[in-house]
Amino acid sequence: MSIGTPPSPPVEFLRDGEERLVEVTLELLGFDTTNPPGRTREVVDWLEAGFAELDIATERYAVDPAKPNLLATLPGRGEHTLCLNGHVDTVPFAADEWSHDPLGERGGDRLYGRGATDMKGAIASMLETARAYVETGTTPPVTLLFVLVSDEEVGGDAGLPALLDADRIAAEACVIGEPTCEAGRHSVTVADRGSIWLTLEARGRAAHGSRPMLGVNAVDRLYDAVTRLRERFGSRPLALDPALKPVVEESVAYYAPSMGEATARELFEYPTINLGRFEGGEAVNSVPQAARAEVDVRLTAGIDTPAVLADIRECVAGCEGVTLADVSWSVGTAEPLDSPLVEAVASVAGDVTGERVYRRSATGGGDAKALRNAGIPTVEFALGTDTVHAVDEYTTVEALVGNALTYARVPYAYAAAVE
Repeated sequence: MSIGTPPSPPVEFLRDGEERLVEVTLELLGFDTTNPPGRTREVVDWLEAGFAELDIATERYAVDPAKPNLLATLPGRGEHTLCLNGHVDTVPFAADEWSHDPLGERGGDRLYGRGATDMKGAIASMLETARAYVETGTTPPVTLLFVLVSDEEVGGDAGLPALLDADRIAAEACVIGEPTCEAGRHSVTVADRGSIWLTLEARGRAAHGSRPMLGVNAVDRLYDAVTRLRERFGSRPLALDPALKPVVEESVAYYAPSMGEATARELFEYPTINLGRFEGGEAVNSVPQAARAEVDVRLTAGIDTPAVLADIRECVAGCEGVTLADVSWSVGTAEPLDSPLVEAVASVAGDVTGERVYRRSATGGGDAKALRNAGIPTVEFALGTDTVHAVDEYTTVEALVGNALTYARVPYAYAAAVE
């Protein structure tokens, strides 16, 4: 028996249950859970009924009645608890741009629909994992806590943050079913990046556009400030934590085939600075008196975000007429590459796929960061396709089965690693 392999009945159940897994996925895709508005009550009702059919205890928790969260607990033999997490909301879609039904359609080995790969397919695999244990009479080696949340796609507070604030996730580790594979390469995301979101405002002096020397152009002031930020910080290599360098190297190796090694290395070894919004002026023939910009700065895990922010504040303070109107920030998080959770998920995923599984950083940050900051070691893993948020998003039957087999075997590998 290879690592992370449960007794044969659950594995065979999942292998023989391919069509049932397809049907469950199509059922989930049939619920329109686009966010906004993010109404998920009906799909949560359906999922709750699915767990109830298996005699698995469930609990709802909602701070917004339209966006409930569902927790389901399958008791295990040991004292440890492993969380399997997914979000039921999806990004919006324009149906007239699709050549397949955005609310679910099968075409050969492909299942089309909004959320097929991000991430209703993974949720279907989680539900079928629970079914495999229950219907074969197999008790998992650790308690499995299924946490299915709303409001993730817009970073809202009604989903995972509400559960964490209420201390409802009693688990020692978590696997999120976010798609972590692209262009045929597989990975487990073990880290995310820190962020600094800046709102800059500039004031000038209005004048007629035919006599600009009589005014002070707020747009010019603001653009000069953004340019100064880019020159001062964007070209300065990050002082990477030596413990995070292996994660950076894995990340570079993972992304290099799609963006080139030099670009991939720049992505993680330097800050990234994106001017996301820029507003100013009222007419072409007027010198603008006010301007406003929003800038997104990202930093590799292990970088001291507050220290970088302090330097940014000093830089902005030196720009005449420009002020820092608003700031939000986060620190990047990471799991050690040799941690029991990372080893369990990466080894099982590699065994299931028969291919290399990179242990890399995400380029952004989401629910995994929130869970790590709450003291719950977390990784992301799901097989899928490169169609996240795209027109004609789809997953494959092979990916669905691979996810189910991985989620069924990880509890055994994790239990072996922590005992």
